[in-house]
Amino acid sequence: MTTIPVAVPRKGRPLEAVLERVAAVADAEAAADAVISTLRYEKAITKGDQTADGDVYDRLAAYSDTDPQQPEYTLLRDARPGSPRRIVFDSLRVETGAHTLHLVGREEPFRALRKHEFPLGFDSADLVLEEVVGIESDPLSSLSELNDRIDPRDTDVRVIDGLGDTVDHALLSTPDVATDPDRSFLKSYEGPLCISPRYERLVRAIVGTDAMEGISFRYPGEREEEAAIASVGVGVYLTVTGSTARDHGLRVGERLFPSETVLLENHEERTDAVGSIARTLFGSVETTV
Repeated sequence: MTTIPVAVPRKGRPLEAVLERVAAVADAEAAADAVISTLRYEKAITKGDQTADGDVYDRLAAYSDTDPQQPEYTLLRDARPGSPRRIVFDSLRVETGAHTLHLVGREEPFRALRKHEFPLGFDSADLVLEEVVGIESDPLSSLSELNDRIDPRDTDVRVIDGLGDTVDHALLSTPDVATDPDRSFLKSYEGPLCISPRYERLVRAIVGTDAMEGISFRYPGEREEEAAIASVGVGVYLTVTGSTARDHGLRVGERLFPSETVLLENHEERTDAVGSIARTLFGSVETTV
């Protein structure tokens, strides 16, 4: 039986989306639920919302299992004061018929694929926009457009499909700036646009260079992002329902791009077994979305 290593995030919403998809196709619900519940508990401890049962090394020992079909965990340094270590996902082997899927936790799955360490991996579509997607005059608004914007001289990694765990990058504004902010509004707008600093390249890609004329970026600094957008008047922020944005008096406008966990493939590492795993995870798929 062939074992296919797949790079996955170590924690958070993207990892949960991956585990739920794997559980759905590989009869691994118990293992997936165990990882999700364990990491949610550990996150609550890190945030101070839960009292720890023993120190971090005791808990790591308790979670450990010699069965290779059971999840493994490791310790990751956490930046929060008083929480120098956090337990995160490390490894899980799942049988998928003719092949074994070996999920391997990585801090940067996309970059691991770029370095040819894995043939397949899951990561946020945002990382693709932030690192390798070309910025053009026309806006980029869907996953299906990603591969066409990747320079083949830059990377061998391509997007296969998304998991549907969508949180949209949405255009927000105060009512005095725009009542229903959308792309057409941005084309005529000139002034400051509040965004998270790490999303500068991403926003340029999903808005397009034509709409960026006359726009300058502002950053939240230490303020809550939606509060900062309200003070600037217009901005781009990740939102599911928009309820917290409305709490700040903001209008939720056009959904510009989905922040979604995607299956990535380094096509130079593709084999029949790799293709089989991709089809198992997403049905009948090609090497692009």
